Amino acid sequence: MERESVYVGIDIDEEASMISFYHADMTEPETISTIAGSEMYQIPTYLSKKKGMGQWFFGREAKRQVNMGNAYGVEQLYQKALRNQMINLDGETYQARDLMVIYFKKLLSIPGTRYGNATLEKLVVTVGHVDRPTRELFLDVAKSMGITKEQMMMIDRRESFYYYALNQDPSLFIHDVMLFHCDEKGLFSVLLKRNQKTIPQVVTLTEETYEPLTENRDEAFLADCQKAFEGNVISAVYLTGDGFEGDWMKSSLKFLCNNRRAFMGKNLYSKGACFAGAIKDERLDWPFVFIGDNELKLNVSLKISDQNEMRFLTLIEAGQSWYETEGECEVILDGSSEVTVWIQKPDSRQADVEVLELTDLPERENRTTRIRINAKPVSDRKIRIELRDLGFGEIVPSTNQVWIHTIGVE
Repeated sequence: MERESVYVGIDIDEEASMISFYHADMTEPETISTIAGSEMYQIPTYLSKKKGMGQWFFGREAKRQVNMGNAYGVEQLYQKALRNQMINLDGETYQARDLMVIYFKKLLSIPGTRYGNATLEKLVVTVGHVDRPTRELFLDVAKSMGITKEQMMMIDRRESFYYYALNQDPSLFIHDVMLFHCDEKGLFSVLLKRNQKTIPQVVTLTEETYEPLTENRDEAFLADCQKAFEGNVISAVYLTGDGFEGDWMKSSLKFLCNNRRAFMGKNLYSKGACFAGAIKDERLDWPFVFIGDNELKLNVSLKISDQNEMRFLTLIEAGQSWYETEGECEVILDGSSEVTVWIQKPDSRQADVEVLELTDLPERENRTTRIRINAKPVSDRKIRIELRDLGFGEIVPSTNQVWIHTIGVE
């Protein structure tokens, strides 16, 4: 019997995590609670160790054991793991990242036999903001769990919203879509727009930050909604975050539901992460492209001769995550000691040409110099190009010279 393949989405921050599962036969990912039959999907990002024993607890149970005096708790696990700190606990010293591995293993064990025997296609982690330290943390965690780099994916919450919103019934995104997120840190919105004249449809996300909702929350939120909707036609609204709990939305909710659909929940990001993994693996049709903060804003190409035909070879492609993308090829120089690259923005037909000089390259007969070209992004707009002299087999030995250039767009 063939094992089921699943995509796992984990939304994590300093306070809590949520985990969803998805496979090809499902119309919507399923979010799992640690409490059977409950929709309490938030699992505290918290770990504790039973006193004098090697038994670990996580989430609400971890806090309960600490409150009962049975265990020692790990405060600020996420931040300590991010900083790769050492933690003293019950007379022993642990690396915070090793404890994060334990926490993730506990998360993935929640569904038990329901998905326990399935093959993991992708683990997609979504966080508030993706940067290199955050990516390195979760790559380390995944590696320690036997999850390969190809099985691991990281996106921010805005991108999770993008994948979730555009996987709903098309009637919900016939016009623009709005997300509001409210928690103890404040309130922000994300407006999703599609350009239906392009193929694929180019999607833009615009984020706005508002003052925290304190007194007169209903009236204040209503004013924020009216401001956010001005000049836009919204067909669906999603509300996420602890700040929307309680029965305080009256006028604001009436406004939101006027000729549009409104949804409230906390597991949008983990579900969106599941969709992201399936779309990355081309398991779902996806006529959209989104170029956000973490996506490359440029295409980098070489013009080469391949079997006497001139063509462009793409080294770096816009729209890919700059944390994950890398391009490499080998070329043979033809009558020149330089390499020319074409740099193009995805929304432009114009290309800039950059000439990369190979200073002090020894003179050789034509077509007897092989160069390895490695292109690695250093940001969403800049690419580090490394060129290495490989010589030409036994005929021309390599000098092992390396040239470094940085190219980019404004």
